[in-house]
Amino acid sequence: MITVGLFIPCYINQLYPQVGIATLELLKKLNVNVVYPLGQTCCGQPMSNSGAEQDSEAACHNFVNNFSEFEYIVAPSGSCTHHVIDHYDVIPQTEDVKHVRQNIYELCDFIFNVLKIKNVGAKFPYKVGVHKSCAGLRGLRLGSSSELVEEPYSIIEDLLKEVDGVELMQIKRPDECCGFGGTFSVVEEAISVKMGKDKIKDHLDSCVEIITATDTSCLMHLEGLINRNKQPIKVMHIAEILNSSIK
Repeated sequence: MITVGLFIPCYINQLYPQVGIATLELLKKLNVNVVYPLGQTCCGQPMSNSGAEQDSEAACHNFVNNFSEFEYIVAPSGSCTHHVIDHYDVIPQTEDVKHVRQNIYELCDFIFNVLKIKNVGAKFPYKVGVHKSCAGLRGLRLGSSSELVEEPYSIIEDLLKEVDGVELMQIKRPDECCGFGGTFSVVEEAISVKMGKDKIKDHLDSCVEIITATDTSCLMHLEGLINRNKQPIKVMHIAEILNSSIK
């Protein structure tokens, strides 16, 4: 049995605990031994994104100290996973740091490419639209990008296609940013809001009932706009769908 260290990002822990629970339950269903290190905190991404990379060093060291003993580290977040892989060069590259950077996986990537599982046995009878978050798409390469000449693929969609009852809806601009971008949504609020509204409209125009993604941060941004404008659409992290048994 594979043992993984489960990393739950701070915003999921504080605002969307159901995503962390769904991730844990899903991994257990797939016969994975899951350990949750109690000393974990933030991975350091918010400080780094804000231009205070040096101030994130303590968070980076703490992350490595908590997860270096595990064969794999799994997180329900493309952006946090990408941050650890690509931006932990801010601290000395010890063997533990290298191990963590080489063995951390976003949840869908882990299921699809490490466990080699496509059908997780879920049931979810809704029209689902996929938001391909930037860090997962262009950082972790969870899917093909329209600006590159390559064969189209999407790990997220491959997993969703096997979910009983899901009707996967295609939107017009599938790999366009939602406008969240971490602190971008704070310093460039007007642009961020417009991008988010455009993304929601694309899903609504395609008759989507549920928008899903690998990043709760993007979904949080979209959910705020949806609620504020009282729009007939919902958001759910992909872990919640893959863990669902709704008939």
